[in-house]
Amino acid sequence: MAISRLGGGSSHCNAQPLGRETPIRQPANQAILACFCVAALFVHSAVPAQSSLDSATTLSDVSDGTDWAAFGRTFGEQHDTPLTQVSTQTIGRLGLAWSLDLGPENSVTGPIEVGGTLYFATGYSLVHAVDVGTGRLLWRYDPKAAEAAGKNLRLGWGSRGIAWWDGKVFTGTQDGRLIAIDAKSGKLVWSVQTFDADSPRYISAAPRVFNGKVAIGNAGDMGAVRGYVTAYDANTGRQLWRFYTVPGNPVNGFENDAMARAAKTWTGDWWKFGGNGTVWNAMSYDPGTDTLYIGTGNAYPYAPRLRTHEQGDNLFTCSVIALNATTGEYKWHYQFVPRDAWDYDAGMDMALADLPLGGKLRKVLITAPKNGFLYVIDRESGQLISAKPFAKVTWATGIDIASCTP
Repeated sequence: MAISRLGGGSSHCNAQPLGRETPIRQPANQAILACFCVAALFVHSAVPAQSSLDSATTLSDVSDGTDWAAFGRTFGEQHDTPLTQVSTQTIGRLGLAWSLDLGPENSVTGPIEVGGTLYFATGYSLVHAVDVGTGRLLWRYDPKAAEAAGKNLRLGWGSRGIAWWDGKVFTGTQDGRLIAIDAKSGKLVWSVQTFDADSPRYISAAPRVFNGKVAIGNAGDMGAVRGYVTAYDANTGRQLWRFYTVPGNPVNGFENDAMARAAKTWTGDWWKFGGNGTVWNAMSYDPGTDTLYIGTGNAYPYAPRLRTHEQGDNLFTCSVIALNATTGEYKWHYQFVPRDAWDYDAGMDMALADLPLGGKLRKVLITAPKNGFLYVIDRESGQLISAKPFAKVTWATGIDIASCTP
């Protein structure tokens, strides 16, 4: 495993492999819900008008919890609230306040809530706005993704989440569009196509928003797909930057030094198969350092011999990559599973936190990818702090922390 910084030093962390195993393909989790409910105990007090909300403050990791405006509530994806109204003492008083029949769509995202309005998507990115107090449907936006997806409709299953920024709701679609919707009226503000319509990809992830930008990746490991994440202007939909996670055909040159370096870890004609490394879910943002962290998917094709000839880590698959959020430039990476042969990708959520470790406060990134280890990584340098199994692990005996040096 490698933690590396372009233009600087590098370090290597070694896993102790136990041997080859048959690749494991895991189906996406799906939630089939018949109604959407809010508890009677919940009271949303002092609801501000949306026009008066400051987006950065609302999404701050130290926000007061009045709103839940993102997939993980905050920039740092902490999935936690400081509110205390529901507790071990009051939970027995919870009851049904209202319910809303959502129809036959096959999934329901986790909701976001801003200014007294709940927003969520069902099925193929059908976005709903509901009054939090009454359950009244305010609007519903249907991007007609199933009709537009064509053959790509067979690849995915629906939406994991949506996002809010400055009076707009953002969603990605099965056919690859990133869409901005006016949060008050439900009207389309802008729409951009994020990948070629003939590419075997789809979007199921929640977009991530920060500093007037909205970032989105895509999924797809059943064809010639080269992974990337793209940032767009949240007001206009104009593309600001794109970072590829795996190198393309060397004959065409490389977009940056990171891709030239990554190419040294692949062999053969890997680009004919795409390479994968898609950013299909995990992203977190640190406003203190203006850093966007992305988690990448498995390498493709699945058989390592077709992309490494028995050598090479296949960067930057199965990794967390730190990017300059303004420019999209590479900062550092940590690869969880070099030369992956098991689909142990790094698409799981990444939480940012400040933890007291070794007598000082460390700014860390915490994630539990598919390989069975819980990782704590210094989010400023990329140095591995801890890696402990959280489940039965059969592919490695452990992670050699001693071999990781900054």
